[in-house]
Parts: sequence; structure tokens; C-alpha cells
Amino acid sequence: MKRSEIEFDSRNIWHPYSPIHRITSSIPVISASGSKIKLTNGNYLIDGMSSWWSTIHGYNHPNLNKSIKNQLRKMSHVMFGGITHASAISLCKKLIEITSSRLECVFLADSGSVSVEIALKMAVQYWQSKRKKNKKKFISLQYGYHGDTLGAMSVCDPKNSMHNLYKGYLPKNFFVKAPYCNFHQDRNQEHIDSLEKLLIKNSHHVCAMIVEPIVQGAGGMRFYHPNYLKNVRKLCNQYKILLIMDEIATGFGRTGKLFAYEHSEVLPDILCIGKALTGGYLTLAAVMTTREIASTISRGESGCLMHGPTFMANPLACEVSKASIDLLLRSSWKRKVKNIERQLFKELNSLKNNFLVQDVRVLGAIGVVEMKKEINLRILQKKFLDLGVWIRPFKKIIYLIPPYIIKKNELTKLTNAVKEVISDMKKLTVIHSI
Repeated sequence: MKRSEIEFDSRNIWHPYSPIHRITSSIPVISASGSKIKLTNGNYLIDGMSSWWSTIHGYNHPNLNKSIKNQLRKMSHVMFGGITHASAISLCKKLIEITSSRLECVFLADSGSVSVEIALKMAVQYWQSKRKKNKKKFISLQYGYHGDTLGAMSVCDPKNSMHNLYKGYLPKNFFVKAPYCNFHQDRNQEHIDSLEKLLIKNSHHVCAMIVEPIVQGAGGMRFYHPNYLKNVRKLCNQYKILLIMDEIATGFGRTGKLFAYEHSEVLPDILCIGKALTGGYLTLAAVMTTREIASTISRGESGCLMHGPTFMANPLACEVSKASIDLLLRSSWKRKVKNIERQLFKELNSLKNNFLVQDVRVLGAIGVVEMKKEINLRILQKKFLDLGVWIRPFKKIIYLIPPYIIKKNELTKLTNAVKEVISDMKKLTVIHSI
């Protein structure tokens, strides 16, 4: 890649959560395979991010490549309005099979954020169709994060998320304290009681509660006890509000269960899935709901769910999603995730003794080191690059979400890099987020 191209990128192309003119250039990549990303200078990085949770099988997998090539010979896209195709049908059948026969109605969307938008619209339209038009508000959790589009931002924590800039512009919803951050210890009765108090007073205005089951992602990589979700389900039933679960990040095995809600043995009324759905190949998400909710909306004033993306049910994305799910289910993914969990715990746990570290927590193929102070992303990113790893921290969090196919020595290289960088932190004079 030419220097002029890198300079053009830095001046003219926006990257996620970055200014338009960046002091430091983005890292130029020319290829990727397995757990490795190849740079233009010939060096390799071990990927600890799975391209933001998505590449669970690693990069350039022959099975997934083949599925796209085969589909490309037939058609790359066709509008889904009034038309259907085998790839969408077989994918939706597969999604119902691996989640629940109760969630038998599927809406295929563009991305995770869009799937949340659709879920929110489903909940509003459901109650409108039942002639309860005052039920328009949502309940969400402190530290909750559900995406960057307008409706999704309105159910993200307005104080502890990246969306506090839009205060006054977003619709106002209800927020309750997040559950206690400990997957193994249930100390959430106080939080459940406060949720019930809110419902007693406001349930006639609430159409749904939305949660990230078991793992809160961008709000701080927080893990909570499964009993909290069980109690939320009971309260939603009792006060007649819908429960939306956002499994965009956690779905497809990341927490050690195929879906994180399985830790609690409860089901949502509406389920959002994305990210790893396509194995990291193309953008696609899905919203799944019950027959009763779908039929009620279809009998309502509009006669349908008022949403229809141009690239809805894109055949290439559907086909590679089906191939990715089949590949996952045929593999020994549970054993792989459990091995990653054990190794992450063994190799990161000693950091609890570091005076700069607030907490170390591991669940499935997720390892989190929470610092006591916010970190300097620019400095740490350079150090990680020098160590040959791709790890992208945020705020106080350094975390690893490697692909399931990562080799033991590759994972050790990631954890050693985290330990080395934290060991060097005491030498830094600036520990502020950029």
C-alpha cells in the first residue's frame, strides 16, 4: 500500500469512533488467515478481537469461502419484497432449530443496530395493535449498549455510554441499575426490587425491557449472574411487558453456551442476533419473535411490520451464515471455548495482584482486565502492535475475544502481551483515554 494511500485514508476516510483527521494512521492490512492478520510490511498480528466478535472460525476459512463462491454463481442479490429464495428459507429454518420453536418468526436485517431498531418497532407495534398505544417506553440497564442508530441509542445508558452527546435529541426511556458484576455470585435482589418498583409505577407506559443477557459488552464488559435474568423474565410476565434480548455480541458460543440466555434457562419474546452470524464475512442480523407477537402486529392498523431494508435477506449473507452455523455445530466448539476459558483464566488471573488492576474476569472465550483508571489507547495500541498482537482496549478495559480456532501458543502471545503492557504502565505518566 502506497504512502499516499495511507495519507488519503488519514485525511479523508472516517473510521469507527475516530476523528476525520487522525494523528496516527490506521494499520494497513493486505490479508488475513486463521487467527493472523498480515500487514503491508510483511509482519503478522495475532487477532485478539475476532473483528469485533464476528470471525469465530478465523479468517479465510475454506468452507465459508466455498459457500459464497457457490452462491455467487447463482445470484448475489435479489430484492426480498414479493420474492423469496432457498438461502433465506434454509437459514431461517436453521435459526429456529438452534434457538427455540417458540421463536418461530424471523425478520432478516442489515446489522446489529438495525436489528435492535426492528425489535423496538416490533414491541411498539405489538401494543399498538392491542389498542394500548400509551405503551411506548422501554426499560434498559445502566451500562447497556445496543448500537449506534437512533432508536438503539435511546436504550443505551445515557450517562455511561458513548451516546451522552445526543442527550435531548434521543427519545427518553427508563433506566435501572445494572446487575452486580459477578457471574458466579448472585447479589442482585436490591436491583430486582428497584426494577419492580419502577414497573409498579410505570408498567402501563412500558412496552418492553431490553437487556444484553449475561454479558454487557461496550458498557464495560460486565458479567452478571443468570438468576438476574430469571427474575427479569418473571417480572416481565407479571407486569405484561415484552422482554427483548440483545445477543448480537454473545450469540454463537462466545459465553460457553450457544446463546447466553441459555445460562438462565429462560427465553425472550424478541431475540436479536448478528456479528458472528455470518462468521465475520458479511453484514447480516436477525430478529426472532413468537407467532403471537408477529400475528398481532399483522392484524394491527398497518397490517405489517413497517420495516424493509434494501438488502434484506441478501443471498450471499444468508448462504455464508448457514455455512457458518453448520461449521460451528459440526465442530467441537464447546470444548474449544472451554479450553480458551481455562487458558485465559490461568494466564490472566495473576494480574489481580497488580495495583493498577481493578478486576480480572473470564467467561467462555472472553477475557477482561479492568484497570482502575482509564487508559491511553494510542500508547497501548502501539505497544500491542510492537508485540505482534491486535488488541483494542477502550476506557478502562483491556479485553480478549479470540476466534475459537486460535492455537494455544497464539493465545499465550495475546495474554503475555496484556501482562507486559500492564507491567509497563507504571512507567507511563499519562493514563487517560483518547
